[in-house]
Amino acid sequence: MTSKQRLVIAIDGPAAAGKGTLARRIADHYDLAFLDTGALYRAVGLAMLRSGLDPDDAEAAERMARNLDLKLLEDPELRTLKAGEAASKVARHAGVRAALLDFQRDFARNAPNGAVLDGRDIGTVVLPDADVKLFVTARAEVRAERRYRELKEQGKDVSFEEVLAQVKERDARDAARATAPMKPAPDAHLLDTSEMDICAAFRAAREIIDAHMAGRTGERG
Repeated sequence: MTSKQRLVIAIDGPAAAGKGTLARRIADHYDLAFLDTGALYRAVGLAMLRSGLDPDDAEAAERMARNLDLKLLEDPELRTLKAGEAASKVARHAGVRAALLDFQRDFARNAPNGAVLDGRDIGTVVLPDADVKLFVTARAEVRAERRYRELKEQGKDVSFEEVLAQVKERDARDAARATAPMKPAPDAHLLDTSEMDICAAFRAAREIIDAHMAGRTGERG
């Protein structure tokens, strides 16, 4: 991939839609840098919990975001249900989002070949000029089942009903927040993975990306 073919891809969508796994595959396939932006918010949320702070405390959450220890991105507790809930709460704070916004944009700007970023507001706020935007979703029951199996494999004692309720609650919170609510960008490609495994989702995403690249090459030709 030459410098003229630099590619920036924004992938958004609700929890457990499969966007993280898909984003990693896309990044590997196209030799792009990858950033799971949700991990940044999870790290802030986890740091708040470990410090005994309330994730609903906007000022404390902003301070935590501006002084975030990036080693937390490798912490095994980052993928727990508790960390996810805390992430959704701190992500509502405008100060937290502002603190992490420059980090995300700098990452995409400085990646040599381009980058893939996944999250909730990448195509709408973080990278509105991304070359390709995907909004990856699935029915709430399907996403809850995926998350439930994941948690059971981790040895967590949870019920499907509990996970489904949390998925729906988080969807509502992410979509209703005043700052950068979760929604598809007007020019995003919708990818519903309810009936897809990761291989099928990857093929569908690759068709969209390849079509964009072919069109761009044709414009230069």
